[in-house]
Amino acid sequence: MRLAVTGLNGQVVSALKALESPNLHIVALGRPELDLMQPSTVLDAIKKSMPDVIVSSAAYTAVDKAESEIEQAFAINCHGARAVAEAARDLGIPVIHISTDYVFDGAKADPYTEDDPTGPTSVYGQSKLAGEQAVASVTENHVILRTAWVYSIYGNNFVKTMLRLAATRDEIGVVADQFGSPTSADDIAQAVVAIAERLLQDASPELRGVFHLVGTGETSWAGFAKLIFSVLEEHTGKHIAVREIATSDYPTPAKRPANSRLNCSKLHKHYGLCLPSWTASTQHTVKRLIAEDKA
Repeated sequence: MRLAVTGLNGQVVSALKALESPNLHIVALGRPELDLMQPSTVLDAIKKSMPDVIVSSAAYTAVDKAESEIEQAFAINCHGARAVAEAARDLGIPVIHISTDYVFDGAKADPYTEDDPTGPTSVYGQSKLAGEQAVASVTENHVILRTAWVYSIYGNNFVKTMLRLAATRDEIGVVADQFGSPTSADDIAQAVVAIAERLLQDASPELRGVFHLVGTGETSWAGFAKLIFSVLEEHTGKHIAVREIATSDYPTPAKRPANSRLNCSKLHKHYGLCLPSWTASTQHTVKRLIAEDKA
């Protein structure tokens, strides 16, 4: 199976590249050959890669910067996503589009289902929702995967930020009133491959549409940090204290959802997929990063 993946260095594309095997070829596409700011480049770049499935993972993800770079966020997350879906339609193949919990306002008391009303409160969330709508309007042969709190050994993410701060601090303030499910990019990548294989084998409408995909279990950002530091202490002896703070103590240009928890039962029902616990995957990732740092 050949997957054309938009983006060269993102967490999901890096995790997918790590899964390459004789039976799985990953073609990462990015600038200048494929530039989501230039939709006219998309079809030719994807066509040359001769994929069986397209994974639309490249995105504008600078959440706070998006508040002042509205046109750029929408150009990439909406118009760029549309161009990728149009390429999938024109080539007659499925597209798997990666989206986000930010399409919700975060005010619900329970985990969000795919049928819950959307209501993004940030430009980033609005641009990603517009991208979802664009993809769905272009081709029925799509899967939109909403995920959240993504981390890995690749790129920039919360786990790596916490470990970097731990190198120079003994105490770190972390928001304790936002809740979600940390999600490993490695787990996302394995799920994407499984979904792609099913899409090629089965044309059922039930396998198309919007699905939620996050690590099993839930925590706060502070709880996430505490687990990271517990692994750090176990392997290095260094103790980091977490000072729990409120969202109001850490103002940002973009409003974050207080509730980023996503109900993944639809994905389990139709694909039989359930991601590992966030604790197990986090521990695995932190250990890898510590080992890399020691090497």
